[in-house]
Amino acid sequence: MPSEVVSLTGHIIDSLTLSKVLDIILRDGGQYRIRRFEIGETRNDTSHAEIIVSAPDTTTLERILHQIGQHGAERAVGEAEVEPAPADGVLPAGFYVTTNLETHVRWKERWIPVEPIEMDCAIVISGNPGEETATSVPMHRVRRGDRIVVGDRGVRVTPLERLEPTDVFSFMGSEVSTERPKERIIAAIVQAMQEARDAGRRILFVGGPAIVHTGAARSLEAIIRAGWIDVLFAGNALAVHDIEQALYGTSLGVDLNTGNHRAHGHEHHLRAINTIRSIGSIRKAVEQGIVTRGILHACITCGTDFVLAGSIRDDGPLPEVITDVVQAQDAMRERVRGVGVALMVATTLHSIATGNLLPATVRTLCVDSDPNTVIKLMDRGTHQAFGLVTDCEFFLKELAARLPGVIP
Repeated sequence: MPSEVVSLTGHIIDSLTLSKVLDIILRDGGQYRIRRFEIGETRNDTSHAEIIVSAPDTTTLERILHQIGQHGAERAVGEAEVEPAPADGVLPAGFYVTTNLETHVRWKERWIPVEPIEMDCAIVISGNPGEETATSVPMHRVRRGDRIVVGDRGVRVTPLERLEPTDVFSFMGSEVSTERPKERIIAAIVQAMQEARDAGRRILFVGGPAIVHTGAARSLEAIIRAGWIDVLFAGNALAVHDIEQALYGTSLGVDLNTGNHRAHGHEHHLRAINTIRSIGSIRKAVEQGIVTRGILHACITCGTDFVLAGSIRDDGPLPEVITDVVQAQDAMRERVRGVGVALMVATTLHSIATGNLLPATVRTLCVDSDPNTVIKLMDRGTHQAFGLVTDCEFFLKELAARLPGVIP
């Protein structure tokens, strides 16, 4: 039977990494034998295992090695293999697919970090001899002749470290449940935001229109004005209803003060869009004093960056909405650089899209009243995310009350 030796290093026992790797080998039709095993003597010491992986045929073995490589199982040291991209936007067969975990590529006898790291991308080696860099590149950015890493050899993935007892999220498990100590989680988020700010990292907020519908926009607006959000990701809907409430006091035609439907209120969101389009942009409407409050008003007046990504169902859309999905993705991709904390609130599609762009080291909290949103986010590879199943109004109101300097 064909076989190969792989190694695992780190906190592989208490993080269950070793058991995951062994389970994958058996699940996918292989066998294993642990050739060497060194257990760390203290909690802070790492462990090391060398495992002989065998399979009935080479194809099965390669599939197993690829799968366990995503959990940090490193093949015997060898140089990464590259092939030129055959055309713009086309990758060579067998290209290596990245995860959002810390990754290195061995090239010319040195390990090169892949920076920035992003899941579901290719790795491009570029630069002059001795000064090469490795970059994760989405398919549409690949250019003919780029040196693309193929296969798994010479690629090292480092799994996430276990959470230490002192970590602000150490009390949370990976399962999604409505039975969570919500106030404690919000307190942990506040601490994480403060730590990110102290470390010079940015805070990203991803929001959906339910924030406006539920009356939570005033809390988010206050948080932005206090300087706690560095960049906002949203769609056309959040911006439209935010401007609707600024101009008419309604969201989807419902009076946010009384909860009653206004006469002809169903037209308000379209009239709000038309007003902004006639002026030329949200920014001009703010500068001209047409829009005097709201989330987008706070972003523009406080210098908070934002990206509005469109979808097929959008009315209008508003002038700032990026309707080309590739351009929107690239705009978001550029703005996740340097993010230390990501808050995703009441939006399934934007949460998943943003999660696909984030490195696994970014502390990520997904808040939604539907647990399926959190589950979908994790299932699609954002394993570092923690979920909080609750109403967005409660979450943002509590967050605003706990963050220093926020004036409701």
